[in-house]
Amino acid sequence: MEHIRTAHTAVSDSTEVSRVLRNTYMLLSMTLAFSALTAGIAMAVNMPHGAGLIMSLVAIGLVWFVLPRTANSSAGLVVVFAFTGLIGASLGPMLNYYLATANGTSIVLQALGGTAFTFLGLSGYTLMSRKDFSFLRGFVVMGVMVMLGGMLLLMGAALFGYQVEMLSLAFSAGVIVLMSAIILYQTSAIIHGGERNYIMATTSLYLAIINIFTSLLHLLGASDD
Repeated sequence: MEHIRTAHTAVSDSTEVSRVLRNTYMLLSMTLAFSALTAGIAMAVNMPHGAGLIMSLVAIGLVWFVLPRTANSSAGLVVVFAFTGLIGASLGPMLNYYLATANGTSIVLQALGGTAFTFLGLSGYTLMSRKDFSFLRGFVVMGVMVMLGGMLLLMGAALFGYQVEMLSLAFSAGVIVLMSAIILYQTSAIIHGGERNYIMATTSLYLAIINIFTSLLHLLGASDD
């Protein structure tokens, strides 16, 4: 009887993992497509950088204060689409800026390709190897704190007119490493049952993808200059 109960539990866990994984990637695909749409609209209307910054701040407020309270209900889906739509629109001015440069189209396409390669490669490796990356939790938590501190430092330097291009490039490279670790950690958490909320999993992976893309844009743009 105990063996039957254990087998039933294992099957239930496997079914739940498959459900979370399927819903996460489906929602992730939809939110990325929605972000592309809102980014295209922002680019078409030539939205100013100031408006993009405001949208980014509103999006951060949604993901920090609203999403945790709604992630276990259908309202969480509305919040996720509002969040990703705002993030997509906030990218419009940045994309217009790069596309206006001499090799802008090539830079944007390379950043998109690099982001897709990184995400698909890391996710595919984790799914195929079934490796447990829970040991990255400490690195991810500390890395996010360092990233936030670095963002404040760079914003302060820019505000006071200091040129910190090399520090900014190092920051972008560090963000790519951190976001890659988050993809490994989050995908592993899903397949090993540590993450059962596909809305939160989608948000984590979405943020990793967007940050890798914007960091690659910065690095490629600097190397082109």
